[in-house]
Amino acid sequence: MNNKVPYIETQNANFRYDRSEFEIKDLDIKLYRDDFTALTGDNGCGKTTAGKLLTGILKPRSGSVLLKGRDISGMDLGGIGKDIGYLFQNPEKQMFAASVYDDIVFPLLINGTEPDTAREKAFKIMRELEIEHLKDEYPYNLSHGEKQRAAIAGILVNGAGFLILDEPTTALDKTRKELLGSILKNLHEAGTGILIISHDEKFIEKFCTREIKMNNGDVIENE
Repeated sequence: MNNKVPYIETQNANFRYDRSEFEIKDLDIKLYRDDFTALTGDNGCGKTTAGKLLTGILKPRSGSVLLKGRDISGMDLGGIGKDIGYLFQNPEKQMFAASVYDDIVFPLLINGTEPDTAREKAFKIMRELEIEHLKDEYPYNLSHGEKQRAAIAGILVNGAGFLILDEPTTALDKTRKELLGSILKNLHEAGTGILIISHDEKFIEKFCTREIKMNNGDVIENE
């Protein structure tokens, strides 16, 4: 067990959607940047809900979520997003600009980064994720795997220390799964914490160093 301070932690977090009987109960998860973690479990067990609690997209009805030891209840999503990046199952939901480059550089520019520095950072992350050749493409015309990498670039360009991806291998063939896995492994080795929410046992076995299992809103195994 890792004795370091968790990068992200839930403490007795409880959540239930309005008009739903399903609930997350006393969720206790600790995530460390040293780990490449998988969150697994059957459909409907609460994995995606847990992921959204960990990023502040959803707020627990009771209990708390901590980011580097600080309760995120008083933080806005923009502040949380500087430290935690979240990739939706459908990456189109977080892409809006007319080109891949514009989508990646936008958060830097609105945060006051000098244009030349923003351009340099955007191209650096595009090269690392092997999408520099797509810089002028309209994001909605990309393949699913290309959209994923473009969305990840937009998340990481601000220097997020932790990346959470919801079912990232869905709709990817074997070759593109290997490419995604290699990219995530390189990011992890460079210091980015990774959590993937996934059913993909082969991908998990090959790339992940830790697994957390959920069932019916509860963590049932936490290696």
